[in-house]
Amino acid sequence: MLGICRGRRKFLAASLTILFVPAITWIYLFAGSFEDGKPVSLSPLESQPHSPRYTASSQRERESLEVRMREVEEENRVLRKQLSLAQSRSPSHHHGNHSKTYSMEEGTGDSESLRAGIVAGNSSECGQQPAVEKCETIHVAIVCAGYNASRDVVTLVKSVLFHRRNPLHFHLIADAIAKQILATLFQTWMVPAVRIDFYDADELKSEVSWIPNKHYSGIYGLMKLVLTKTLPSNLERVIVLDTDITFATDIAELWAVFHKFKGQQVLGLVENQSDWYLGNLWKNHRPWPALGRGYNTGVILLLLDKLRKMKWEQMWRLTAERELMSMLSTSLADQDIFNAVIKQNPFLVYQLPCFWNVQLSDHTRSEQCYRDVSDLKLQKQLSELDEDDLCYEFRRERFTVHRTHLYFLHYEYEPASDNTDVTLVAQLSMDRLQMLEAICKHWEGPISLALYLSDAEAQQFLRYAQGSEVLMSRHNVGYHIVYKEGQFYPVNLLRNVAMKHISTPYMFLSDIDFLPMYGLYEYLRKSVIQLDLANTKKALIVPAFETLRYRLSFPKSKAELLSMLDMGTLFTFRYHVWTKGHAPTNFAKWRTATTPYRVEWEADFEPYVVVRKDCPEYDRRFVGFGWNKVAHIMELDAQEYEFTVLPNAYMIHMPHAPSFDITKFRSNKQYRICLKTLKEEFQQDMSRHYGFAALKYLTAENNS
Repeated sequence: MLGICRGRRKFLAASLTILFVPAITWIYLFAGSFEDGKPVSLSPLESQPHSPRYTASSQRERESLEVRMREVEEENRVLRKQLSLAQSRSPSHHHGNHSKTYSMEEGTGDSESLRAGIVAGNSSECGQQPAVEKCETIHVAIVCAGYNASRDVVTLVKSVLFHRRNPLHFHLIADAIAKQILATLFQTWMVPAVRIDFYDADELKSEVSWIPNKHYSGIYGLMKLVLTKTLPSNLERVIVLDTDITFATDIAELWAVFHKFKGQQVLGLVENQSDWYLGNLWKNHRPWPALGRGYNTGVILLLLDKLRKMKWEQMWRLTAERELMSMLSTSLADQDIFNAVIKQNPFLVYQLPCFWNVQLSDHTRSEQCYRDVSDLKLQKQLSELDEDDLCYEFRRERFTVHRTHLYFLHYEYEPASDNTDVTLVAQLSMDRLQMLEAICKHWEGPISLALYLSDAEAQQFLRYAQGSEVLMSRHNVGYHIVYKEGQFYPVNLLRNVAMKHISTPYMFLSDIDFLPMYGLYEYLRKSVIQLDLANTKKALIVPAFETLRYRLSFPKSKAELLSMLDMGTLFTFRYHVWTKGHAPTNFAKWRTATTPYRVEWEADFEPYVVVRKDCPEYDRRFVGFGWNKVAHIMELDAQEYEFTVLPNAYMIHMPHAPSFDITKFRSNKQYRICLKTLKEEFQQDMSRHYGFAALKYLTAENNS
């Protein structure tokens, strides 16, 4: 599925050159413009005599100030003109650590002129802008389809959030993929004063599917044309953005531009920066009709109520039908049709300033009217915890909501039609990233991974994955980013995220530092049929082994593995430090077994199993190191799952440096005390939930 975005990334930023001079000038004027300790207003209305205190002297002072203001405005006009000329001569400029970029439509010559927002009060133009009320909701519409576009839209939204002071209402025209990803993302992000509404892009296809479009955005690149019909009838105005926009200023400054519209102006657009619509890029180049350079539709201000009264739907459809008779198709999707309409009706456009094209660094601003807004349910849960409890931080982690981005990379997989398909499920952090390629080489089936990353690490992962031929050749791997929050590694939350988003009837619950034997995927699919997992509650155990060698000639058969066990090259997993974790697998019996055999649950058992996708989730109270898998296996036993060992399956743990969490467990006595407390509480909960049959968990000898 194509993500709709046109050209390279664009930036909404404020011009340092334009903003700096007027800011200093205003400070200078105000510093010397106080009368009797009160500021003198520069408003033309307030400069009129309206009280007995008004004098000829103050009249002269005001006139002098007004003359100076006009001079400052003229200086700013000249500076903007010089900056515009400088931009047109060079593809990039540098101001300190900030770079200014020109974005050009690759393959089409369409300039995606970079946009810059004006910081309130820092330019002569913005000084005259009507203010946006502090709690006024700003509405933003975005067409977003596919995996890549959903990733781009996150960058856009984050840049808007960095600077905004106002509540935001995002209207997302999304396909099923983007909706699934973004609905979870925003639900787990829990940003205050942000509302999200989705509109089904698939239902809109019939509105624009009759228009042939050569642009790579495909049918989704035409959907901005039908926003007057798609968005709520009571919505009067909206800012429309491409997914590849980045804001570097408060979006309220763009919203305020609506107040500048006059007469029949209903569209706010930036002029193109390229010569595309001039038709002189190459011989016989024939673009759609446009006014001069035409307008870019990466950023649009739409006055929806007036557009509806003007019968916008009829207007653009008639124009498109007429032009398509000779043009046959659009080259730049909706942009061609917008420009053709404007060519016939130039009075519709308010031209946005062309200096929206400087990239600046991101700076957050203080939140105002929404800063006290929070998730009340979460607050209630946290208020019930005792902050003086030495294990408070552990308990708090259970209620932490982590921002989650599903399907961070493209995912495309149809499960096998015989209902035997199995997905490998695992979780990881940045320090285990090197295991991904090896696992992909050992397991050809679908994989669901939850990655615990910071925003910066997510970008590192993206570059790593895109640079790997192995990973890029696999479309059946779902990568779900869970963003870092809190001080503990939420191992069971990660497992639950990966489990929840599989498309197969069965899953192999593994860990990222294990390599499955070659052919395990097909062997498990056959075992699913043989042991009738569809109609029985079974957990199929894949015996776990380990090597202490970083370089291992991986055994290609059970016989070869047994030979390596005898030679001391391999060991049963955690034999030296945690025998109880896998002892019930009965490795002595496995050595000679040729058919599956059943084993009984024992205290601290934590095998790796294949189960149906409807099995219980992992318990979130267990974070970091310790008892996270043990608790899950205990619950499977409480629900009367049979544990069946597969005689010809195996997996091998590869060595690596100790995790941060196991180091904390070993070195921090309070950590171990809290883990023991949580374990006992879990066992009590199990007994209450499962009744008499679960009393054994209270009496079991669990010396972790």
